[in-house]
Amino acid sequence: TNFATVAAVLYAGGSVAYLDMDEATFAPTLDMVRERLEGPSADEIAGVAWVHIGGVISPEFPAVVEYCRGMGRFVIEDAAHAHGSALGGVRSGALADGGAFSFFPTKVMTTFEGGMITTDSADEAELARSFRNQGKRGAKFGGLHHDLGNSHRMLEPSAVLGQIFLAKLDDMLDRRDRAYRAMTHVLSARGVSFVSADHMDRASHYKLIVRLPDGVAADDAKATLREQGVIAGGGVYEIPCHLQPVFEGLVEIDRPLPVAERWCPAHICPPLTSGVTEADATRVGEAVADCLAGAEAATA
Repeated sequence: TNFATVAAVLYAGGSVAYLDMDEATFAPTLDMVRERLEGPSADEIAGVAWVHIGGVISPEFPAVVEYCRGMGRFVIEDAAHAHGSALGGVRSGALADGGAFSFFPTKVMTTFEGGMITTDSADEAELARSFRNQGKRGAKFGGLHHDLGNSHRMLEPSAVLGQIFLAKLDDMLDRRDRAYRAMTHVLSARGVSFVSADHMDRASHYKLIVRLPDGVAADDAKATLREQGVIAGGGVYEIPCHLQPVFEGLVEIDRPLPVAERWCPAHICPPLTSGVTEADATRVGEAVADCLAGAEAATA
């Protein structure tokens, strides 16, 4: 995941225990969560922060939430990639005990900077409003500071932009979905491996994660695609958090995380936005398939 997910726990005074990921979803599994919550240090775990990487909600996530609640643990959704994603008739941000969205400029919808939290708890909503506004509570705020908050307020022009994007969100997701289906139709037919969102009611399609074959470097694949006029931009965190220097000494690594280390540097994300037409997406899918087929032949 992104630095910010881990940093949020540390800023709140907590400690972090990492989970590995499933290559099919780029998310953990129910078994990984169960092993932690039934392991020797289970009493130290307060809850789970779960990231919907690329806007894909793992098919196991509802079972993870149910299990954690049965164990008396909360689950927070990091839905920074998952604007409008839905599974089982429920949208991201409402599947667990609370959620957080990012409106960074690269996201499905943006306010230039900023984000949003979701909760069905009136008490937590009041605390959130206090923390974002120097620790002041109530409708009129006044001069009393009750909580150790900060200035995390969104600018009014940014909020207006967010409302404009929100009104367009359903249409943007429809266009992204058509592009996703055109692109993955080609990839599936050509045997290219990718993280599927086909099990979901709806997906944001923030990223289409294409897994690279053994021996194919992401930089080489991107360079080959660039020659074809296809820009495969940022992936989903080629350096996993446990290898980030900022967390050395702050987060204990108490187990190997082989799947993350295998796939974080070994994927690409071809262009997929609400401006990509179905014809564009078909061309991109063919370019990716040709690129990987050529790379596999060269390494065979």
